[in-house]
Amino acid sequence: MKIAIIGTGMIAEEFLKVQQYIPEIEVTALCTTERSYEKGVALQKKYGVDEVFSDYNLCLKQGIFDTVYIATPNHLHYEQALNALINRKNVICEKPFALHSEELTILSNLADQSKLILVEAITNQYLENYKLIKNYLSKIGEIRVVEFNYSQYSSRYDQFRDGIVLPAFDFQKGGGALRDLNVYNIHLAVGLFGKPVDVKYFGNMKLDIDTSGILILDYSSFHVVCVAAKDSFGNNISTIQGEEGTIFIKGPTNTLPSIAIEKKGEKRKKFAENSSSHRMYQEFTEFVKMVEYKDFSYRDVMLQQSKAVLEIIDNALKA
Repeated sequence: MKIAIIGTGMIAEEFLKVQQYIPEIEVTALCTTERSYEKGVALQKKYGVDEVFSDYNLCLKQGIFDTVYIATPNHLHYEQALNALINRKNVICEKPFALHSEELTILSNLADQSKLILVEAITNQYLENYKLIKNYLSKIGEIRVVEFNYSQYSSRYDQFRDGIVLPAFDFQKGGGALRDLNVYNIHLAVGLFGKPVDVKYFGNMKLDIDTSGILILDYSSFHVVCVAAKDSFGNNISTIQGEEGTIFIKGPTNTLPSIAIEKKGEKRKKFAENSSSHRMYQEFTEFVKMVEYKDFSYRDVMLQQSKAVLEIIDNALKA
């Protein structure tokens, strides 16, 4: 898979690090802005990338690649994904896919018509520990209470407190705890339990943005509480409580590093089956296969989940 990275921020460099361990991936281009062009050149030299572009349209027309990885601020995702699909490129897009579910519908229709892969880079759905959790759900009886917690003090929060509003804390640019962090919790819930019947969001607001918040997903017979914070930190302990036992997740919900299951009357069993210490390794290994084999069935399953997640976010922000 020949790939162009769109963006030169922290997540783009994280991908450049991990792709070195996936031989099927060849990064042939970096696309940045004129303002960040020197950073793009520095990354090019450090990781041996063929070309650097400061014009996205030129990159799509002249670059030698079949897939783009969009790693830019949230509000840019939709237009950049749309332009890539129009130029017949497969698209791997960082979360969240778009700011509204209607935008994803447009993208998925175009990908389907053009026979292209379109997929959201959402790490937890591809981890071995996620599959382990899914397999163990049937062993803990009827689900009663679920709590997912991803709290991480943002590296940009101190600037925000000083009045400097960067995209991560700008609502118009898709910032905030719900879209940036709670999206992982929502994906975990939808992947494990499907779509809820109702949602309610309680955001802790500061300067018109949710710096932290609690999302409640109603599944009729049980509720899922999704906690996310960019303004504080915690232990990041999550639990799935059933009538016959409980699944414990220790660590952030984007990495699911450690899992334990405890059934009534039995000792707790611990697992750590992720094949790589880097959270992005497994998802991109799967994306390579999806592109190589043109696995549109897999694409459609993941797109349906991404749509459901965006619909939940849409409804949460309206509530």
